[in-house]
Amino acid sequence: MSASPTLEGRRILIIVGGGIAAYKCLDLVRRLRERGAAVTPVMTRDAAQFVTPLSLGALAGAKVYGELFDRDDEHDVGHIRLARDADLVIVAPASATRLAKMAAGIGEDLAGAILLAATVPVLAAPAMNPAMWAHPATRRSVATLRADGLHLIGPNRGEMAERGEAGEGRMAEPLEIVAAVEAILAPTAAAGPLAGRHVVVTSGPTHEPIDPVRYIANRSSGRQGHAIAGALAEAGARVTLVSGPVVIPDPAGVAVVRVETAREMLAAVEAALPADAAVFVAAVADWRTEGAAVEKIKKGAGGPPSLALFENPDILRTVGTGPRRPALVIGFAAETQDLLANAGAKLARKGADLIVANDVSAGTGVMGGTRNTVALVSREGVDAWPDLSKDEVARRLVAEIVRRLPPETPR
Repeated sequence: MSASPTLEGRRILIIVGGGIAAYKCLDLVRRLRERGAAVTPVMTRDAAQFVTPLSLGALAGAKVYGELFDRDDEHDVGHIRLARDADLVIVAPASATRLAKMAAGIGEDLAGAILLAATVPVLAAPAMNPAMWAHPATRRSVATLRADGLHLIGPNRGEMAERGEAGEGRMAEPLEIVAAVEAILAPTAAAGPLAGRHVVVTSGPTHEPIDPVRYIANRSSGRQGHAIAGALAEAGARVTLVSGPVVIPDPAGVAVVRVETAREMLAAVEAALPADAAVFVAAVADWRTEGAAVEKIKKGAGGPPSLALFENPDILRTVGTGPRRPALVIGFAAETQDLLANAGAKLARKGADLIVANDVSAGTGVMGGTRNTVALVSREGVDAWPDLSKDEVARRLVAEIVRRLPPETPR
């Protein structure tokens, strides 16, 4: 069965970068064309080491561009024309080098010149070794690009091309990228009740390292936070999702910033501000060790090692009481006892407008499950909701955000 023409009449320019994941772009081009898009391919020199221009051009049904100083193409300033003739630009795979060049505004090749000239949305699908993705330089590049309005999809977790390597760095799958394109270009998004609003959402657990193989964490799957981020995007909001380590797909149409620790999550949230609203769903680890051991801690005759624990920053309180506080701040309270009392205390103590309280006691199945039973605690009182799917909780909470968000918020 053929795909529905969700991208009929849309013009997509795809910049295929160097990397083993370039082979996925052949399927990506096919999927885009199935949905009615006209695809213009651009290949970097490194990309030609992994896929051929002949294959890419055949699937796109269009000429493949590659050189900035091409005599035939540049007679009419071709790189400007390519940038302006598209409705959206995809960069896939986006290597660490390409992300760094984009962040620095380097236009030394055709791909870089197009990206500098583009006035349309740009969607990047990073792909690289997990160590490169986690490197501070790459994190700075991503933070800069996200602040500039770039859309990101992935990377995903999984096996790498290198034998024995696994982690976060696999390029998003073609259908995930297509879904992100559809969300970005969806004509209904601009008419949504949250059109023009920016919302920051945190999701998943944080991992606080003890040594190279052990860490302090919790059982959060990220399903509720990701569902909320997706529902906000469907309502027209520009969403920045700051996610701890999860194994679920990114929601469509959402800019994702991936972090590991509580301190990284706080830094990413602060970098995402200003925002109209913030929803803190992540189950942040309260404690971290003084410093992670460089080598794996071995068993010894002296018994278990002594771990000195230090309190992590309180992200909800830092933002809820800080000078760059969004107009609407929502926190989550995952409790195993005295649910409403603890949620009410959290509301007052952390400067939130609303606390979503949920019971995560053993046997509820909330942590890692697909359903949730929550109560909304505010200064007006308590609104208890029935047992719902996490997707339905997300939709109802977005409706509450629409109701509570002031018509105009400070920038």
